[in-house]
Amino acid sequence: MISWRKHYKKGLIAIGLLLSTSASIYGQDGDPKNGEKLFKANCTACHALDKQVVGPALKGVVARLKTEQGLDTDWLHKWIKDNVALRASGDKYANEVFEKNNKTVMQQFPNLSDKDIDDILAYTTNPPEPAPPVDDKKTSTVDTANAAPANNTTSSIVIISLIAIAGLLVWILVKLRQLVKLGQSEDLAGLNETRVKSFSEIYEKYHFIGKGALAILAILATYGIWNWIMWIGVYKGYKPEQPIYFSHKIHAGENKIDCQLCHSSAKYGKVSEIPSMNVCMNCHRSISEYNGKYIEPGKDKAFYDGEIQKIYAATGWDSEKQQYTGKTTPVEWTRIHNMPDFVYFNHSQHVVAGEQAIINSFNKKNPDNKIDVVCKACHGKIDTMNVVQMANDFTMGWCIECHRTTEIDMNNGYNKEYFKNLHEKLKKQYPKDGGKITVDAIGGLECGKCHY
Repeated sequence: MISWRKHYKKGLIAIGLLLSTSASIYGQDGDPKNGEKLFKANCTACHALDKQVVGPALKGVVARLKTEQGLDTDWLHKWIKDNVALRASGDKYANEVFEKNNKTVMQQFPNLSDKDIDDILAYTTNPPEPAPPVDDKKTSTVDTANAAPANNTTSSIVIISLIAIAGLLVWILVKLRQLVKLGQSEDLAGLNETRVKSFSEIYEKYHFIGKGALAILAILATYGIWNWIMWIGVYKGYKPEQPIYFSHKIHAGENKIDCQLCHSSAKYGKVSEIPSMNVCMNCHRSISEYNGKYIEPGKDKAFYDGEIQKIYAATGWDSEKQQYTGKTTPVEWTRIHNMPDFVYFNHSQHVVAGEQAIINSFNKKNPDNKIDVVCKACHGKIDTMNVVQMANDFTMGWCIECHRTTEIDMNNGYNKEYFKNLHEKLKKQYPKDGGKITVDAIGGLECGKCHY
């Protein structure tokens, strides 16, 4: 007699094994939402779900690996944790992947647990649906409906005001008509005979007033010409359109990229250079599209993606093949800050030696508009600018005023030792100030410092 109970138990065990195996193969036993966080934190520098970046596209990688190579998630765990060791063991497919991707060594992730990797694989298999976009049209319709009563009230006020003005004009016309009639009387006819009838008579009668008026006009004209001359070459607010739209608000503000990552020579040289396109490619080799939350009003994702493509065109980068073509195009940037040839200015002297002194002085003078980076003292809050503009006058008077009010950082070991005697001398001369040393006291106003 057949034991159905025995076969029933075997069937349940088989089904359980089948389900667990299939779940393991297709990465369904992980948490896609947590996997999305881990993917963005560890993988997006080199991978995307739907296209090749530095490494291959990862959407459906579990099923693809099982179908094409007959490998399961255990292989992926080994590859992600230590792909170097997997290649060294002689694994054929691991070495094929390495060769296929230009021998680019993938970062090892021994810190990721098996569950973390399962979550990431679950995300690549079933990525969560993106949140639906906000319908701006519906929002604007509601706002318009709410604003309608206010608009009606405003229109009524405008109409009443126009009626009142019209009434006032009619009254003025009536009064003018009465004055015209009065002008035709005999009394006014006699006065007209005694009226001055030529400019020469007026000048002879009121020449003192005329000469005084001409003198005032001459003084005002001279002041106007002088003021115009003094502002030649001052371009505060100048913000030209650049060949590639670069938003400092996105890079320095939203992404917190340090100024000196791109303008590296500001710390070590006289000039803060315009970064080469290779500097841009350090990041944009793997960032081919904009996925940030911030979008400037009037712009959209497609606009930013198009600007990234301009970087690729300039550097000759083929994002599909992940290699340079050798066909480059120079980018003709429009320079904003450019000191005259007769002025010497050294960025490193201010960024390194004067960094803390400049920050402290600026924050003391502007308690409601403090800065955290020395660059902002001269260039303004760059991290809030979509389009960079000249934030200050950069005149000689502007520089001198800064030198007169900026105190030397006496907490700096070098300054403390070098200006020791001067500091003691100033303490005795100016006890109320505590012997503070400003830049002008150490030669900051000498002509030869900036002009030689």
